[in-house]
Amino acid sequence: MNPKPTIKGRGAQLNVHNKFFEFSHEIRDDFLEYCAKEGEEADKNKTLYLPVFPKTIVNKVESPDVGMAYSMNMYQGCEQGCIYCYARNSHEFWGYSAGLDFERRILVKKDAPKLLEALLKKKSWKAHPIVMSGNTDCYQPAEKEFELTKQCLEVFLKYKHPVAIITKNALILRDLELLKALAKDNLINVNISITSLSETTRRVLEPRTATIKKRLETVKVLSQNNIPVNVMLAPIIPSINSHEILPLAKAVSDAGALSIAHTIVRLNGAIGEIFADWIKKTLPDRADKVLHQIESCHGGNLNDSRYGTRMRGEGKIAEQINMLVRLARKKYFKDKAMPKLNTELHEQYKDGQLKLF
Repeated sequence: MNPKPTIKGRGAQLNVHNKFFEFSHEIRDDFLEYCAKEGEEADKNKTLYLPVFPKTIVNKVESPDVGMAYSMNMYQGCEQGCIYCYARNSHEFWGYSAGLDFERRILVKKDAPKLLEALLKKKSWKAHPIVMSGNTDCYQPAEKEFELTKQCLEVFLKYKHPVAIITKNALILRDLELLKALAKDNLINVNISITSLSETTRRVLEPRTATIKKRLETVKVLSQNNIPVNVMLAPIIPSINSHEILPLAKAVSDAGALSIAHTIVRLNGAIGEIFADWIKKTLPDRADKVLHQIESCHGGNLNDSRYGTRMRGEGKIAEQINMLVRLARKKYFKDKAMPKLNTELHEQYKDGQLKLF
């Protein structure tokens, strides 16, 4: 088997209809034939960065099973192109498709550092960990150009405010000195997403992400610098990476991770159509098997919105996956634990410097 997507460098292989729109956009075969005859490109496959200007940057998270109370996203859409990404659906709220648009129309919130600073200075704001990348990766390729994540980290450090990061990009090491400064006061923890030890699997699931080798090195460097690291084995996809749970856990533990977390893939909203199209084109030999096994974890459906079960699934396959994760924790993370972030300093630094009186 040699998995090969039809649109190079992208996860999604099509744009699906935005449920909020009356009309849909379709690329017809006769148009493709015309382009081929004329020697023209039907689709240039370029990424566009589009500035947007929200009034706030920090969101309160109401969901009881995602493990965060507040999140912020400097970018909407994500060029990394992970085919399973739950954030794809949110792109429809901005007027785009959850498919290729999600990877090629990146909305950039250039005022994010200023909006964050205004929030942290409010007398009414009480320190609580804020998670960067609650929706899309804060170290995706756009960060190389705009450096909004770096600027926000500088704001968190200035006001001694706790922050957590979720990423699968080694670009985080660019900001190592900032992270070390935050870690001195226990103001930072990092969650690195690693879904496979196979580069072949990584390339088709997450086409524009850091290699597995670089991610393991990132875990090691952060850990060596006393920056707490949790590794997200997420999502676990039956018959794609479900067999890797124990070797993955061992590898990240050896690299210095203090804990692991996992979810079982669920394909809500438009993601079901995007994923099904992708797997039939990219991994046709196992497409039906994978889709049926995902359904078996969610009561016969690809999607699952039920609090309490949507992340862990149900049924025999889900039970086996969850048992393997529990075994991995006992075997490789005994006597390890992530420290609780410090919320006590911020009140003294409301104006950006230590209050003496």
